[in-house]
Amino acid sequence: MKWTTAKRVLILSGAWHLFGCAPTVKFEAPDKPIEINMNIKIEHEIRLKIEKDVDDLISTQKGLF
Repeated sequence: MKWTTAKRVLILSGAWHLFGCAPTVKFEAPDKPIEINMNIKIEHEIRLKIEKDVDDLISTQKGLF
């Protein structure tokens, strides 16, 4: 098989394009440390509303609950 100059140029240019487009990945540590600020405020409120007659029943019969 005879290699002509045109074939050689095509093969070399194809290889040049393949190696030139190779993706690269870099892993670098950040300059500053990672800082996480978590300001959390949890509030809860429990409201219990009881009818007057149920309140009287609970207060008169201590062993009900």
